[in-house]
Amino acid sequence: MRRLLRSKIALALFLMLLVLTFGIVGYKSLSDFTWIEAIYMTIITVTTVGFSEVRPLDPSAKIFTVFLIVTSVFIFGFALSVITEYLLERNSLKVLKKKKVKKRIDNLSDHIVVCGYGRNGMQAAERLKEYKRPFVIIEKDKEVIEHHEEEVLFVEGDANEDDVLIKAGIEKARYLITALPDDAENLFIVLSARQLNKKLFIISRASQVTTQSKLELAGADKVIMPDKIGGDHMASLVVMPDLITFMDKLSMEGEHTTNLEEVEIEDFTQLVDCKSIRDLDLRRQTGCTIIGYIEPNGNYIINPEADLELQPKGKVIVLGRPEQIRKLNEMFQIG
Repeated sequence: MRRLLRSKIALALFLMLLVLTFGIVGYKSLSDFTWIEAIYMTIITVTTVGFSEVRPLDPSAKIFTVFLIVTSVFIFGFALSVITEYLLERNSLKVLKKKKVKKRIDNLSDHIVVCGYGRNGMQAAERLKEYKRPFVIIEKDKEVIEHHEEEVLFVEGDANEDDVLIKAGIEKARYLITALPDDAENLFIVLSARQLNKKLFIISRASQVTTQSKLELAGADKVIMPDKIGGDHMASLVVMPDLITFMDKLSMEGEHTTNLEEVEIEDFTQLVDCKSIRDLDLRRQTGCTIIGYIEPNGNYIINPEADLELQPKGKVIVLGRPEQIRKLNEMFQIG
């Protein structure tokens, strides 16, 4: 539809240019006007403004003028209707698109709200897409939204405002990631989000070390400092390069990289009667290796023993190649 309207607009502009050229050349040849006079006569004729002629017209010039007026009225009328239709259609599409986005957001639950679509926000969104986790981006830059609106769900506005957070479904969300470059803005977002949803798990970015404790006091569950992480990573590459390179390869993306997976014990117990890690027997069935266990109280156990008793709310951290992780997911219908 939009392509058809654009072709109509191109045709209308071509016809308008054609009638102007026709008028200028006609007056120049029929009445021996100068180019300036021909342009002037053409403009006042096709626009029907009613100004007087440059000089008296002979019968042939008058007939030409009548023909030019009739032709220009139809062509300019056609152009006006096409442009009006295009503007109305464009506005209608925007309204329909906003309604569609709003409906999709209203149907979400246990999703992730990401505040800011800058460098960190975009990286978070890319990773969430890889995991096929539903999320909504809050962004106030219209140009950014228009450039990426086909890829993700956007809510336009300032994330500091409660109404904008509510539009993003903060009351039904499970996680909030606030990745704005300004620590003060992140602090206000954390405060607002915590008031709107007490059960929300909040992850906030911080630039200053002094802000970390304030964000945690405001309600952030985790505070991430990208600059500190980047510096630590670079220094570690100097101290123990092979180990860090190996850790980098424990990536969760790509077809040829090793993967880590977090799995809840309940996903296993629905299909397998297991009381310990030994009972799961994941190494033989899938090739995956359990390298960690998270107790229901949040305590982490690295390299747990095979006879470790599993608890219903616990989780296991599994290491495996992509095909092994896929086999695990298919066998136990995880994810």
